[in-house]
Amino acid sequence: MTHPDHKPGHPLEPPAQFSTMLCYKSKIRGCPFTFLTTTRWSLRGLMSHSVRQPIAKLESAMRLEQTFLISQPQLRTTSRGDYYIAAFLSDATGKLNGRMWQASPELFASLPEEGFVVVKGRTEMYQENLQLVIESIRPVDPSEVEFADFLPTTRNDISKMFSEMVECLRKVENPHLLLLIKHFLEDRELMDQFRRAPAAIGLHHAYIGGLLEHTLSLLQLALRILPHYPDLDKDLVLTGLFLHDIGKTSELEYNVSFKYSDEGQLTGHIVMGIVLTEQKIAVLEAAGHQFPKLLKDSLLHIIASHHGQLEFGSPITPRTPEAFAVHHIDNLDSKVNLTLSMIAADVGKSDWTNYIRAIEAPLFKVRPGQKTDR
Repeated sequence: MTHPDHKPGHPLEPPAQFSTMLCYKSKIRGCPFTFLTTTRWSLRGLMSHSVRQPIAKLESAMRLEQTFLISQPQLRTTSRGDYYIAAFLSDATGKLNGRMWQASPELFASLPEEGFVVVKGRTEMYQENLQLVIESIRPVDPSEVEFADFLPTTRNDISKMFSEMVECLRKVENPHLLLLIKHFLEDRELMDQFRRAPAAIGLHHAYIGGLLEHTLSLLQLALRILPHYPDLDKDLVLTGLFLHDIGKTSELEYNVSFKYSDEGQLTGHIVMGIVLTEQKIAVLEAAGHQFPKLLKDSLLHIIASHHGQLEFGSPITPRTPEAFAVHHIDNLDSKVNLTLSMIAADVGKSDWTNYIRAIEAPLFKVRPGQKTDR
């Protein structure tokens, strides 16, 4: 993790044992379950890992029998009063609707609210979306499953991204902010969560390592943009970008699937990030370091306002140039990642995606220079 220009003793140099831990974690693609190295496929009817069809490659009229991650199963009734099960089925490459007709309350009760199931059925198109018509379904013990198949993971090397992020943060010169950054980086448990966390559940950077990837991208963008605006406080912008989503390490849960934690539902990542930053500053002050009040308020304002609008969850709108810069850099990266991901995940035959609520429009999938029949 040492930069060629790095001088020994730089305050952001991680401890050697922390580097070792990061490298070890990356070998199992960000997943904390050590049993991934000894996967067993012994259940009758379960397709082997080598022949499993990822959702992204499924097409209409395919028959399959394999494992999926099930979420939000619901027992419903048809207009004739017959029971059927509706659920989301997903893996690391995507999600689709599952429907099982002529189901029973007993079968529904056997399914996990969120967990793994072996599904036998066929794919079909319904209202321009691929869905799976389920013929049989049964739960699977998590110990029989390769978790990496079901949690989407960044394509980039997590340890390398973390190292590159630290290099970006070394550009900070303000001693108070630099000490605060160092205090965050030395929190091993928090940084392990930061390296694994997705940036969102289903929008931008919604995969293991997504929060780190997003944060690194923001810092790299800022280092390109900031020279164009020399009157901005570079150190405050960089620190604000590093910490703007730090609360997502606890707001989201990302072990079996992506969902909000109870704390995340009750308070949200903006409040959680503000509280965590205040706690870190309080520890520094208790150790005798006087953190300037105006600097603290300016940093907390960036975290509080980074969503830009009240209706998007920020308790206050941006009111400093640095807060505006952080909001727009964050919005640029998140929207570009969102739109590219939505187009890549869309399996419909149309040149347009379905309506996407986050951007209040469908997306045109055909790109200039792309080979088409036109």
